[in-house]
Amino acid sequence: MTEETETVTFEEAMEELETIVEKLEEGDVPLEEAISIYKKGMELSKLCHDKLKNVEEQLTQILTVDGQKQTFSMQEEE
Repeated sequence: MTEETETVTFEEAMEELETIVEKLEEGDVPLEEAISIYKKGMELSKLCHDKLKNVEEQLTQILTVDGQKQTFSMQEEE
């Protein structure tokens, strides 16, 4: 990942991803540019995934009464 993508917020990355998808769906983009845009989209997608994973890990930690961290998991609804 580039330094530029590492400083992007989740919201900014998602907005840019939406723009990339729209451009690629239009189909008016030359092949070389489409490949470059696709690569940028993949970087942003990984960035978003990593940020979400990090938040998920933070949310699965709770503090006990004595200040100790304890991992918990929530049962997913079926």
